[in-house]
Amino acid sequence: MMPTRAPRSLLSAAAVVVAIACAFALGYATQGEAQSSGMRAEGAIALQNAFVDVYRTVSPSVVQIQTSDGLGSGIVFDGKGDIVTNAHVVGSENTFRITTSAGKTLRAKLVGTFPQNDLAVIKVSGGSPAAAEFANSDQLRVGDIALAIGNPLGLQSSFTQGVVSALGRDESEGNGVTLRNAIQTSAAINPGNSGGALVDIHGRVIGIPTLGANSPQSGGAAPGIGFAIPSNDVRDYAGQIVKHGRVVNSHRAYLGIRIGQSSSGVYVGGLTPGGPAARAGIRVGDVITALDEQPTISMDALGAALAERKVGQTVTVHLIRQNGKRETAKVKLGQLPGS
Repeated sequence: MMPTRAPRSLLSAAAVVVAIACAFALGYATQGEAQSSGMRAEGAIALQNAFVDVYRTVSPSVVQIQTSDGLGSGIVFDGKGDIVTNAHVVGSENTFRITTSAGKTLRAKLVGTFPQNDLAVIKVSGGSPAAAEFANSDQLRVGDIALAIGNPLGLQSSFTQGVVSALGRDESEGNGVTLRNAIQTSAAINPGNSGGALVDIHGRVIGIPTLGANSPQSGGAAPGIGFAIPSNDVRDYAGQIVKHGRVVNSHRAYLGIRIGQSSSGVYVGGLTPGGPAARAGIRVGDVITALDEQPTISMDALGAALAERKVGQTVTVHLIRQNGKRETAKVKLGQLPGS
């Protein structure tokens, strides 16, 4: 049987319906693309405005610190004129010149330092800039927006953006000091940013920028890799310094030795009388080659190993005695005293 053809009028009507449907679909797609583009633009503008708001909120709490050795940054800790910064910013000095984001110059004096975690507190006189708000750094997530405000290379109140790249890093500063539980960020941290503010999208301080990474290949700065002291540590240690003039509870383990570098490991140059190492039979002139099974080929390696351990923990210290004999000593770690 031959198939029945539809009447011509019905075909024409169907074609019209299809054409209308196609036109409607095309118009809908075009309208949808426009709406999507508009939404993306609105999102970008909202994020931009959020950045602007963060800068306007936080920058009055970030100051420039001038010493005889150079410039650094600080963040206003409270409403009493206390400013927290890095210990390496203040160095060995006791008086400082402070410049606010508004250009006002103030004088400040040292309150106390905790070099073992690279923190210091100074106090201004003649006025107090607005205090910053500090966040709970334990709630940070990798991928959170991180914004740095400071004075890199003397460029006052500079603002850079990035993200939280990693959490819980133990990073050596190259001077025997290990930053414990540091925040890694892609926000640019350059000389002069030290002691400033690393903040979240709400304008709350999540850390103090302290250290930029160096490339082992070139020896120069490694772009996009910087480290900050978590805000919870900052609040803890700075609060103790404000109250007592020093850190009285460091929460950090120590051996109780003065150290130097040798070709075989870490040289014991002195002992704290009655300290953990002295009680365990470690002697001046010994060389520490490992903590448990973790090699300590340098002072930084020993500092990093101790940063991973807890007060009261018992460790096995591998030694080379002055007579060349290799021995071990069981040491119950004490608490690192404050400055």
